[in-house]
Amino acid sequence: MSHAQAKVHRMFELVEPIATVTFSEVPNEAFLALGMRNYWDGYFAGRAAPLGQVSAEVVHAVFYNFADGEVARHVPWVWGKTTPEEAIAVRERGSAAALRQMIGELADSPGLVRVADLATRAAVSAPIEGRALYAGLRALVVPEEPVARLWHAATLLREHRGDGHNATLVAHGIGGTEAHVLFALSQGMRAAEFGRIHHLPKAKLATVVDGLRGRGFVDVDGGFTDAGRKVKNRIEAVTDELAAPAYDVLTAGELDELITALEPIAAAVEAVND
Repeated sequence: MSHAQAKVHRMFELVEPIATVTFSEVPNEAFLALGMRNYWDGYFAGRAAPLGQVSAEVVHAVFYNFADGEVARHVPWVWGKTTPEEAIAVRERGSAAALRQMIGELADSPGLVRVADLATRAAVSAPIEGRALYAGLRALVVPEEPVARLWHAATLLREHRGDGHNATLVAHGIGGTEAHVLFALSQGMRAAEFGRIHHLPKAKLATVVDGLRGRGFVDVDGGFTDAGRKVKNRIEAVTDELAAPAYDVLTAGELDELITALEPIAAAVEAVND
């Protein structure tokens, strides 16, 4: 059944912190123990593993928002230290351990199995067409242990939405670095202040901002114009629309139940990361 877009967006807000525990210290340490040189080696090995040993160009295309050359500093180098199969296993173990650590007693609460089951039903039900990273994740075995299963479901839902978000950016003619600029502005920051792009050469970042200014999305002071804010909001709305089919398998009552149950879990993770 169809659900209100506000609820679909709320699910994004709740699964995001749960899925992204995979980028925290415990999984990172596990990848370093495999011989990764730094955080980003582990990031690319773990997140790209469901795609198999594809080239840097393919990972760059699927991940979409990394600057030219950033992926190639890690892929295919990481595949000389581990395999996709091992990276998948290390990521799952490390992420489940991190999530369990962050949510404390909630990990053993009677309702966690039900939460993981509802989230997994949604996570494995979405269409895979045009969703390369989601399709790779869908091909993996769903973990049996409830905390690991919840993390896996959250990751599937996150990457399903992410694949749709990338398609929406392409349709609106917004490149990866441009998307970061628009996100930074939506958070009240200037482009040069945003952590994902502040390391870029100033001239390169200025060129991207100038391009957005030429399209009427950024004003002379480097802030949002009304048109820029409108296109950013439109991109988010379409992204939510494309994410919605994942939840069609759930009844209205089940989706409400899932949202209610996820809220304390997501809050516990966010409290650790604040």
